[in-house]
Amino acid sequence: MEHEVFVPVPVERLRETLGDPVRVARAVPGLQQDAGADPVAGRLKVRVGSHSITYRGAVRVSAREDGSYAVEGDATETRGTGSVKLALTLRLRAADDGTTVIFDGTATADGRVTELPQDAVGSAVVRLLNRFAEALGEAREEPEQQEQQEQQEEPEQREEREQQAEREQRAEPERPETPEAVEASEEPPVPLVEDFTEPSGPPAEAAHARRTMIGRSAEEVDHAPPRGRYAPVPAPQTVASGATLRWAAPAAAVVLASAIVVGRALRKRR
Repeated sequence: MEHEVFVPVPVERLRETLGDPVRVARAVPGLQQDAGADPVAGRLKVRVGSHSITYRGAVRVSAREDGSYAVEGDATETRGTGSVKLALTLRLRAADDGTTVIFDGTATADGRVTELPQDAVGSAVVRLLNRFAEALGEAREEPEQQEQQEQQEEPEQREEREQQAEREQRAEPERPETPEAVEASEEPPVPLVEDFTEPSGPPAEAAHARRTMIGRSAEEVDHAPPRGRYAPVPAPQTVASGATLRWAAPAAAVVLASAIVVGRALRKRR
């Protein structure tokens, strides 16, 4: 297996990272370190196509006399009997605006990974090496190490660094306070939270109808007529029929009385 990755970081910085096991462990993508184990030891989930395999193992990085690094590792499946062993040689070659990381070596495996397509396995390995090399360039030192380096600095260097920071702070232009800026600063901040005092629930009629159903049986609720906004609209009442009945009864009485009087008068004439 041969692979090259360009990292926009100087060679010296990558050598410092490779010489620190803690920073190497942080550069391994997805590594979950075990408590009390070696810095570069723990669990690693590898994504191969639509499958994922979790391994538990360790990796050792050691420097050689010719400037290269030997990377040796072995791991076993957490759910299975498969295992993986790798032996790589890592070289750093200076390039324009960065460094080229060269991987060269072999790897042997058995178990679930052998059942997957070789193209998918090769893509997973290349993706893992790319992310590892990029993470090596982004790895930072621990805060404790930075404090130790600051303590080891000479007083003159420390004083010069503090003076430079003070000059940069003074170089920043001060913004004059205009009346508009003062008024803007005095304005109360607009609350970003919505006002929850306004009722956001259903109307009062629907709430009353819902409260009246509490404590009633299911049959009563099913057969009870709806109330509130969902109640049926009654049919409009006709006013004309009532007015007609009002004067129809007296008129009928008058007609009947007139008929009786006329009938008696005709009888007397006969």
